[in-house]
Amino acid sequence: MNRIIDLQTALLDLLQKVDDPEIRLIVGGGFGIYLKTDHIRRSGMRTLLDQWPEPRSTNDLDLFLRPELLNQIRDRLDTKNVDTDHRREILNLALPYIKSGNAGMDDMLYEVAYAACYGDDDLRVLAQAFETMPGEWKIGHARDIFRRLGDRDKYLELRAKRMEYGADYHDLATFYWDSGDKEKAIHVAEDGLCKARGRMDELREFVAERAQEVGDRDKYMQLQFAQTSDRLSLEKYKALKKMCTSAEWKSFEPKVLGMLNNAWGTDRLKIRMHRREYDEALAILIKGRYPTSTWEGEYEIKIAKKLEKRYSEEIIKYYLSGLGNLSRNAQRKEYTRKAKVRYVLVDVLGDQQRWEKFACKVKKDNARRPAFQQEFANAVPGWQELT
Repeated sequence: MNRIIDLQTALLDLLQKVDDPEIRLIVGGGFGIYLKTDHIRRSGMRTLLDQWPEPRSTNDLDLFLRPELLNQIRDRLDTKNVDTDHRREILNLALPYIKSGNAGMDDMLYEVAYAACYGDDDLRVLAQAFETMPGEWKIGHARDIFRRLGDRDKYLELRAKRMEYGADYHDLATFYWDSGDKEKAIHVAEDGLCKARGRMDELREFVAERAQEVGDRDKYMQLQFAQTSDRLSLEKYKALKKMCTSAEWKSFEPKVLGMLNNAWGTDRLKIRMHRREYDEALAILIKGRYPTSTWEGEYEIKIAKKLEKRYSEEIIKYYLSGLGNLSRNAQRKEYTRKAKVRYVLVDVLGDQQRWEKFACKVKKDNARRPAFQQEFANAVPGWQELT
């Protein structure tokens, strides 16, 4: 029990030092359970317990800070009016949570840590702390700080520990370029084009800029083609075509189209529609099924509408693919969406007889679903008259 009394005293001392009603602390752990139990017992609140459990053995206070408190601390630090001792104390409190990576407030903790650094000495302390922590994200912060401080040896030491992605080679190449060692920068970048895997955009752009500066058009365009074919999209396709001469596009166009199968389905569809290659666009569209909601296939629904007149039979099959099981219970909005098949059969195909044959069976199969009947009656002209 003496430990409980000691913790109560410590908590009261802390609250007295904080002396701010806006700062609300959450007490957890064994002591938090004890406080809650004691509050219920003193208030006379009814519980299912015949006997209160003994307080758990605990030696410390488990305190949780609310997210808004970190914002207040950062804002106060940003005034540049907090003395060194208090800033170091705040930094020492934040760093263990940053190291753990499971505080749930990482972005705010990093903001507080950087806000606590008013000068190069503070930043060096922070970088040295990051350097001792596991994980590339923390090492990356340390590396960036040492680079910012102009500590060449320390930056290069940490940089050498990971040279895997294009972004790693781009970081080192720009370091040498900014340092004036342009030959070394170009060597690192070229090496990265051969060795790096993934995250290549910045590195390719860096090398392309150097090629453009020296007038190496062939190399510049080859790099632009590599940028375009990496996660090919309509925007990239159009950008490459715009920068090409007629002769260059004649060479690159078949290569771009050869990479089309590696693109996402929606991107392939957009490029085929842009090129007015409607047969190919239709093949891409009907390979999937009609989206069950507009938010997941807004573009596909729009294209299906455009292709209705040109490929009416194929599009009706595409629409029907999204109907699913019409005899299964569903939400009202789902019934409303499914009712649109009438529009295609009658308004697009002009086949009233085909629609009535289809609709009569659907109506009969769902005779005991009042919500289904109501939504179809609201959406489909003549539904009530079908027999």
